Amino acid sequence: MIVMKFGGSSLASAAAIEWVTGIVQSRLGERPVVVVSAMGKTTDRLEEALQHASRGSAHSAWRVLEDLRRFHYQEARRLLGSSAAGLLESRIAPKFRALHLLLIELEEGRWPTPRLKDEVLSYGERLSSEVVAAAFERSGIRTTHVLACEVIVTDDAFTRAAPLYWETYARLRRTVAMFARESVVVMGGFIGATEDGVVTTLGRGGSDLTASLVGAGISADEIQIWKDVDGVLSCDPRVLHGGYRLRSLAYDEALELAHLGAKVLHPQTAAPAVRQGIPIVIRNSRHPDYEGTLIGPRAVPTDGVVKSIACMKNIAVVELATRETGILRGISDGLSGLFQRNQIEIYLVEARENGVRFAVGNSQELPKLLRGLDSSVRVVVEEDSALVSLVGGGITSRPSVKERALSALAGAHIRMQSHGCSRMSVSYALPESELALSVERLHREFFRAPDPEVFAATPESARRIPLAEDPTPRPFSGTQTPIDLQAGFPSR
Repeated sequence: MIVMKFGGSSLASAAAIEWVTGIVQSRLGERPVVVVSAMGKTTDRLEEALQHASRGSAHSAWRVLEDLRRFHYQEARRLLGSSAAGLLESRIAPKFRALHLLLIELEEGRWPTPRLKDEVLSYGERLSSEVVAAAFERSGIRTTHVLACEVIVTDDAFTRAAPLYWETYARLRRTVAMFARESVVVMGGFIGATEDGVVTTLGRGGSDLTASLVGAGISADEIQIWKDVDGVLSCDPRVLHGGYRLRSLAYDEALELAHLGAKVLHPQTAAPAVRQGIPIVIRNSRHPDYEGTLIGPRAVPTDGVVKSIACMKNIAVVELATRETGILRGISDGLSGLFQRNQIEIYLVEARENGVRFAVGNSQELPKLLRGLDSSVRVVVEEDSALVSLVGGGITSRPSVKERALSALAGAHIRMQSHGCSRMSVSYALPESELALSVERLHREFFRAPDPEVFAATPESARRIPLAEDPTPRPFSGTQTPIDLQAGFPSR
């Protein structure tokens, strides 16, 4: 058995779903279980409707919901023709009526709790899985639709629920594994339910985690994550086009990339697969014949080779400085704990002679958290920061990697750097305005002659990557701003 997960961009229209149907048909001999995200941008639109309703804007919420209803009806009719009427009446219409009632409750004053938010957002996958299952049936594929909230068991941490692994695996073995012997199982990703049956969501990107859970629960031979990219690339395609496709990655390298901003995998996705040694393959639904990138226990031996450049925007660099170095350790440890308790991710920590710097995810909560620091500590925050990271097993043991990186970044205004915190990544915090050019320079430096055993050319990488601008260093126009802890961050 294999698990095939399709993201929203692979299900954005009737034509896209027909294409996915063909991909699944070509793999029927492998007994696929199909996990689907919401169609297109449905989850974003549901969140928009939720916000309108919670502000009492009934008309705006209704318009968003009506647009979604028309979209799903239109694509279902294009897919199914005259047979769409039964699906729409029995499966789709009741879900939109239930959504409408939930939004009315919000408009009438019900508080938008995380539990209610999960209930609303879960409808994206509930709808898409019904439409995809019907499309498979119409094409002649014997199909079983399984409700994800009946087999994915989670705790009650709404909006970011954690799976209860053994309870989930037991249910998957009793249902999905059995149905998959005779039919193609289709189920929504992203959603689950508590043991009491209350709907939860696994957080954005959680459909990949669902696929991994299903793969582990049914002991799949392979988990395929189908996206709109050819695999894991040597650079972030949102920042720089023209990267090379990696043929394979080790689990720990993939997790490091995910932690440092790569969007190919959800950071938690690999955990269930890792425990059972199930390979994960990232493939492109628009180019199903491409082999993609294989993520598994072992990759091609390449110790010390930079595999990919990860990027992350919306980073804040927080610097603590004091002359009383004796108190610095306690304040630093306390601030680390404060960030973690408030779900502010810490990406880099750099000790300095009279202080310490943190690179963290930017948050509106930062000013409030920093107000309680000892008055002898000076705080400087640089908000407009980004993180660029080189990732590859064993690269920190090669001094030449650091030397080449700093040479490529000559003239960039590096705010922080981290070497040795991980054996497989070297990271730099710099102004967000310098991110694209820095990635171009690093890519030119480390991917001049990629090893064909490790990398494969893509249509984009067949063309030379041009520099976006003259690489001559220019004066930095940014600022380092001490916080007025009474007023919060300065406006720009």
